[in-house]
Amino acid sequence: MNLPLQIPMPISPTRKPDVMFPKLACDSHAHIFGPLDQYPILPQTHFIPNQNPWSEYVKVLNTLGCERAVLVQPSVYGTNNKAIFEALESRVFDLRAVAVVSPDITDQELEKMDMAGFRGIRINTASATQGLRIEDAPRLAQRIKHMGWHLQFFVNFRKTPELALQLKKLPINIVIDHFACVDASLGLDSTGCKALLDLLEHDHCWAKLMGPYFTSTAHPKYQELLPIARAMVQVAPDRLVWGTDWPHPSARERMPNDGDLADLLAQWAGDEKDLQKILVTNPARLYDFA
Repeated sequence: MNLPLQIPMPISPTRKPDVMFPKLACDSHAHIFGPLDQYPILPQTHFIPNQNPWSEYVKVLNTLGCERAVLVQPSVYGTNNKAIFEALESRVFDLRAVAVVSPDITDQELEKMDMAGFRGIRINTASATQGLRIEDAPRLAQRIKHMGWHLQFFVNFRKTPELALQLKKLPINIVIDHFACVDASLGLDSTGCKALLDLLEHDHCWAKLMGPYFTSTAHPKYQELLPIARAMVQVAPDRLVWGTDWPHPSARERMPNDGDLADLLAQWAGDEKDLQKILVTNPARLYDFA
């Protein structure tokens, strides 16, 4: 195994945010990592994870005031969703998940994942660790449509804004994470930002307000991201969710405190009505929370 860049640990303890989250608030994007001998990573990955297990993430959720959460399969595990399966089976939290799967996954495997609490599949074209491709999306969309699942995309509209044309044609809900990696320093007029906002005009297109370090270097306040986030809220208030991206494997030298990220969301949302939608109403619809 080649040794990719090591990553720092998340900031601990998490600061209690100034904003009080509403009841049933959801962190819609986080990862968990266990010991390498129990949860092996792919032979070629862009980082080696620290141990950031489910039990530590629950502490973060409790500090933030989140009663629901969504675990997203990290690219370094490939299609081995073991760690997330175990967290779902623990039943210690109101939890859903997004998987990474092989293009030829069986219907029986998909049904097992649905019963466990998975509600989507992530396609990652922006990471250095290879996984599913954009070309896999149409067939997967047809196979999971009847289950009410969605396809989540980690894409880079800074480099490939034309991907939006393919994504808007998909016949199921799609979710864009990490602000599509647009360049926040260019403001609302960049090609990437225009592609993201145009995509959000479509009723089946969702996005996650999360991972500011993917789009801006202005750590820790990320003020240049404010107009973009506010524009997203204006265009699609009923199709946005929020996530911490804990334990922030891609933040590197811009490691945030999750309490600060919670307070950033309050600035982005603008008012309590939209905050309620982003944290409670929207994730309940997207992830099928009771």
